[in-house]
Amino acid sequence: MAARFQGLIRSNGLAAGAAAVAAASTAKVTFLDEDDVVHPPHYPWRHLGYFSSFDHAALRRGFQVYREVCASCHSLHLIRFRELVGVTHTKEEVKQMAMEVDVLDGPNDEGEMFERPGKPYDILPSPYPNKEAGRAANGGAYPPDLSLMVKARHSGHDYVFALLTGYCDPPEGKEMMAGLYYNPYFAGGAISMPPPLSDGGVEYDDGTVATISQQARDVVQFLHWTSEPESEDRKKSACKYLTVVAFMALSAGYYKRWKWSPLKTRQISYVKGIGGAGR
Repeated sequence: MAARFQGLIRSNGLAAGAAAVAAASTAKVTFLDEDDVVHPPHYPWRHLGYFSSFDHAALRRGFQVYREVCASCHSLHLIRFRELVGVTHTKEEVKQMAMEVDVLDGPNDEGEMFERPGKPYDILPSPYPNKEAGRAANGGAYPPDLSLMVKARHSGHDYVFALLTGYCDPPEGKEMMAGLYYNPYFAGGAISMPPPLSDGGVEYDDGTVATISQQARDVVQFLHWTSEPESEDRKKSACKYLTVVAFMALSAGYYKRWKWSPLKTRQISYVKGIGGAGR
């Protein structure tokens, strides 16, 4: 009786396993891969050339867009006020901007933390004291730091620009959950960040018309600079080094030809009757 019961369990287990395999083979599984995302087009960015520099007017406008729009949710933990000097603002302007921020410092002599006016060596302020506060303020989604965002995405310039300008109504038949917005350039098409830019959302100091595409272009260039603040210095250094290397290569080639010319141009002749050959 026991043997018959064990055989029944074994046969039922095999049947259940076969049914599970058949169900898995016939079920349609959807994975979130590259086919579910619209790839951004390639845009002509002037600062990407080997000998090209940033448009510093665009960097200043991009910082304004970040400060007035993006900074309410996103941080730039890798950028300090002093790094803006000579890039987007003058030294006096940077000092004034830093003083407008209250920075938590300490402890003091009594072991207590205190607030002080910001200084140029301070990091740009974060909108939230910690990640938990950021998630609580945004429905569980923590806004990422933007310091390296352009480098963290494939074709980051094109991706960020397309994401900022790509908000639209969802296609027919696609239902959006509450608190989500449709953007075909975001993985899955549903993003919790509402459209951040609007026409005239900022007022540029230089009189540039602040359209959505203009604001996106400016802030993308600024975010590229935040991901590579040393980009222009690296290009300048590369030009100097390559010039020196080219001069040294020409000098080495000329010295080699001069040093070896007597040896390569000499002629060796053999004459009969000289030495042991005529004996």
